[in-house]
Amino acid sequence: MRGVPTVLAATRLSRDFGAVRALRDVSLELASGELAGLAGPSGSGKTTLLHLLAAIDTPTGGSVRLLGREVSALSRGERAALRLAHVGLVFSEHNLSPALTIAENVELPMALAGRPAGERAQRVGAALAGLGIGELGGRFPEQLSSGQQQRGAVARALAGEPALLLLDEPTAHLDSASAAKLVERVADLVRERGMAALLASHDPQVLSRCARVLSLRDGALEAG
Repeated sequence: MRGVPTVLAATRLSRDFGAVRALRDVSLELASGELAGLAGPSGSGKTTLLHLLAAIDTPTGGSVRLLGREVSALSRGERAALRLAHVGLVFSEHNLSPALTIAENVELPMALAGRPAGERAQRVGAALAGLGIGELGGRFPEQLSSGQQQRGAVARALAGEPALLLLDEPTAHLDSASAAKLVERVADLVRERGMAALLASHDPQVLSRCARVLSLRDGALEAG
């Protein structure tokens, strides 16, 4: 995207698991304010790619640069710190702690990052309100619908105002109407906050709401 800052750049990424090559020479860039989609059948490498971009895993070959910093050259601890500070993650399973309220779940990553209590409270309120569940912060996950729980998971990912948002099948357990509303709200927040975002999904309706769609097959990006 010409004239828009690049948040993340991956160059010729590959990832081998023993004799199996899960990713082959994948290169992509994500710009500030952009929600891109990632399509591909099961086993195509979508989750592997997201793990590399999030610095959860390291590539066998190639590089990942986040905010201009070479991620794969960092130690495990440095990668964890970078991820906590600059990456928001959302998965198909919301991964909310059942022992914490929704507000406490949203606050937890910021507490781990050492942010002041006053700042955390302000960000939690803003994140929940931004996803339309501001009145539900005191409830526990089991008291919410699947759609509300997933909105809580997105709020948790966004509360720290990450530079990069990665979503792995975030609407897998939602009905079509709830899925559409969630993705539309995510797209709005990505634009408003200038994040870069990549959303992996099997759902064509979800992907149609992304600015562009990358397609993986057998570990490689398809042309076009």
